[in-house]
Amino acid sequence: MIDSQSAAASGTFMIGGDLPVVRLGFGAMQLTGTGVWGSPRDHDECIRVLKRTVELGVNLIDTANSYGPHISEQLIAEALYPYPEGLVIATKAGLTRTGPNQWHPRGEPAYLRSCLEASLRRLKRETIDVYQLHRIDSHYPLEDQLGVFAEAREQGKVRYVGLSEVNGEQLAAAQKIVPIATVQNRYNLADREWESMVDECERQNIGFIPWFPLATGDLARPGSPLDKIAAARGVAPSQIALAWLLQRSPAMLPIPGTSKVAHLEENVAAAIIRLTEAESHKLDALAAP
Repeated sequence: MIDSQSAAASGTFMIGGDLPVVRLGFGAMQLTGTGVWGSPRDHDECIRVLKRTVELGVNLIDTANSYGPHISEQLIAEALYPYPEGLVIATKAGLTRTGPNQWHPRGEPAYLRSCLEASLRRLKRETIDVYQLHRIDSHYPLEDQLGVFAEAREQGKVRYVGLSEVNGEQLAAAQKIVPIATVQNRYNLADREWESMVDECERQNIGFIPWFPLATGDLARPGSPLDKIAAARGVAPSQIALAWLLQRSPAMLPIPGTSKVAHLEENVAAAIIRLTEAESHKLDALAAP
């Protein structure tokens, strides 16, 4: 049965050493229109998804000002404000949008400051729990971009700072400017380009938030090892992929997203799956680092 304790089965992680989150979170990108642009096709279902998310024990919701743009943050506030105690909302700045599926880094400090103030208003919060630089913009010095985040942290407008799509060298450079609590890079069973970053985050007790966590591609084809493991357990391949992520590292914080309650419940049910050592080894071997 999918109940209020389901997500809790994934365990907890302390962001920044003192902010507890249930490791299986929710990514709010899909609560928008096609191409992550405009309003969702079914507004009321998206509101139900957000409400059901917290009912299932999820307390980490990841969004960005660029989702919609603005739509995702607005829906979160509409559905959940006043927020339940312990709910952690992570959002991002550093991209601008010109149309569906169009994303452009923009690290101009004045722009980042304006994004922060707008996100605070939309989310109806005085402090953003985790504020992430969506992309590093090569047109501006890193210290200027993250200087905005450090300033906001000192002002109490941001509690923790995160990065997205960075390598180890960039992480180290950022840490000289402001403490980094999370790293959000693309990572899933089929795409393990950032394997070393998972290990580095675990070593430093930095939360690793894999975006696009459910991508399985050809790995889920009929008769594949992933398909066989899922079929033997009577679950979906995506649930096995999530279970694998959760067992990959204690610092792993998957944020599968959806705009449907049924799919949300299926994702959260993955928290109770415990892969055997043999199953884990088979999945580990599916994609080379």
